[in-house]
Amino acid sequence: MLKRNLFVATFLFTSLIVSIGIILANFNYKKGAQVCFNNHCFNVELAITPEEKNRGLMFRKLDLYGGMLFVFKEEGEYPFWMKNTSIPLDIVWIDKNNEVVFISENAQPCKESFCQKINPYKNAKYVLEINGGISKSINLTEGDKISLVLNNRHFGDFLVR
Repeated sequence: MLKRNLFVATFLFTSLIVSIGIILANFNYKKGAQVCFNNHCFNVELAITPEEKNRGLMFRKLDLYGGMLFVFKEEGEYPFWMKNTSIPLDIVWIDKNNEVVFISENAQPCKESFCQKINPYKNAKYVLEINGGISKSINLTEGDKISLVLNNRHFGDFLVR
């Protein structure tokens, strides 16, 4: 009887752990995130933790309308660099009002030990990295507003840990 109860308890515990894992996997905040400018949307991966922000797009490529959105807890000046980046990128700084405040077009990869930082000297809450040349091709300019969408819902500060 003790073996049977132990088996049932182990089975229920394992089922509970698997169920929690499935629920958490379905609530993956990185899936379904989009940044949209007018009629142009980018499927983005979110960089929220310090580790994700430090790694960024190092050694990676993007789908044509893919990108990475860096989400900061507070608005501030956030310089970026292109260390170990595989492709040229357009880097777009966006303020707390979802307005584009600066665009660095076609920032070139840096393979050196020291890489120049790109600093717009403007406050931003988000920084978007997309394939180089895309911002020009969609006529993105400073002052444009963006829409941030996660799993078909607009999102904001709750994503920042």
